[in-house]
Amino acid sequence: MKDHVVVLTGAGISAESGLSTFRDKDGLWEKYSIEDVATPEAFDRNPELVLDFYNQRRRQLGDVEPNAAHRALADLEGSHRVTVITQNVDDLHERAGSTNVVHLHGELTKVRSCEHPNLIYHLGYDTIRLGDTCEQGSQLRPHVVWFGEAVPMIEAAAEIVPQADYLLIVGTSLQVYPAAGLVELAELDVPVTVIDPGEVPTMTHARVWREPASVGVPRWVRDLMAR
Repeated sequence: MKDHVVVLTGAGISAESGLSTFRDKDGLWEKYSIEDVATPEAFDRNPELVLDFYNQRRRQLGDVEPNAAHRALADLEGSHRVTVITQNVDDLHERAGSTNVVHLHGELTKVRSCEHPNLIYHLGYDTIRLGDTCEQGSQLRPHVVWFGEAVPMIEAAAEIVPQADYLLIVGTSLQVYPAAGLVELAELDVPVTVIDPGEVPTMTHARVWREPASVGVPRWVRDLMAR
């Protein structure tokens, strides 16, 4: 049986493809407050603003490509079982070729019904407008998890992490819960590697590679495949 590599990815891996993060100066998020575009209350208060914000993000996503880190994780599937658990709402892992991706915070390329949340549709990089509805007549909204909402895939992710033979953490500050708590679910003897050029919380049992994802992930994959 192939060793199981579980990868937890955050905004840092996609930032190298050109996607704005919360922390980017002059990035897309810099122009908006979270309270105005990323909460259920914001959507109730000003749905046009929220839809426009996510339309901008979707257009931006359509203009970028997976980077070397995304591609290396996809290539690893040739020799290992790989599950990517991502906090990102982009589709760059899938476009790179990864076939087993769990999106904790939803998917930007999908929309869902406000009143019937099980009605989910693939939108791609198109726009949602006020008045666009599901077949039941309910307004469509981005299929993303806003601040204050439950994280529906967290239980599935919590079942996956204890199955890991290797745990790789890429491009995340490990400060956003409940996703950050997943690390604690790995078995104590499982090798843990963190790849991030910034500051990350100290973990006594983890190796930390302070380098960009597009450099560190391909190197980590090559090392693993050479064993």
